[in-house]
This record gives sequence, structure tokens and C-alpha cells, in this order.
Amino acid sequence: MSIEVLNESGHELDVKALAGLSRFVMDAMRVHPLAELCIKAVDEETIAQLNEQWMEKEGPTDVLAFPMDELRPGLVNEEPEEGVLGDLVLCPEVARRQGEAAGHGTEAEIELLTVHGILHLLGYDHAEPEEHKTMFALQDQLLARWRAQTSAR
Repeated sequence: MSIEVLNESGHELDVKALAGLSRFVMDAMRVHPLAELCIKAVDEETIAQLNEQWMEKEGPTDVLAFPMDELRPGLVNEEPEEGVLGDLVLCPEVARRQGEAAGHGTEAEIELLTVHGILHLLGYDHAEPEEHKTMFALQDQLLARWRAQTSAR
């Protein structure tokens, strides 16, 4: 798996931990071992520009997902498809505010946004109530497994 994490946000970011979380999620979702993912952390101005350009929404957002080869989670007993998963753009400053508001801090919020973004890259959405329920349950499950694994070390 090729996971590149670029920090252009001006905020401190544990790129090694972010790459580890991404690998964990991609493995759990049975993404092909040669799939590629790029995560870029940017400032609020940059993510606001991308949000307007690509989503036609004003202002900064927390995470944007740009799928490439439309890879989907692999199925048991089936070889997953090889390709480029896509790009995630995160904004640590927005994550900091959201993490404080939620009471779990910046690092936990960045982890949540990373899992959320990877699920979007894999075709999950939350526009409809049933989709929302499915995606957020999976997101919570993956985060719980990741945190249990990392706290056991």
C-alpha cells in the first residue's frame, strides 16, 4: 500500500500515526495491498477554496474526499481491485475546533475525519438516513478497533 501524508497546514501533525490509521482502515476494508492514497493537511484558506471549487460550498470544511479509481471494499474470498483509492484533504484547524466542541480533542477528530474520508473514497455516503446509519456505524466500529489496537501497545 502506498500512503503519502503531506502536511501543508502549519499545524503539528503525526504523519506516521495518520499513515498507520489509514493502512489499518484500508486493510480492514480489504482494499488491494497496492492501492494508493494521498492525504494532504492544509490551512483553512486552501480547504475553503477547494470546497467552493469542487463542492460549490462556501467556507472551510473539515475533510474533502477525491476518489480516483472508484475502488470499493473487497469481499471475502475475492481478490480486491488494484488502483488509486484517491486523495483526502484535511484541515487540522477545523478539526481542532470540532474536536474541542465534541470534547475529544484534535487528534481524535483528525482520526475520525481520516476514517470518514476513506469511507467516502470507498463509495460510502450519508445523504440518506439509511446510508448515514451504515456509514457512521462502520466509522465508529473502525475507530474503536483502531483505538483498542493502539492502546494495547
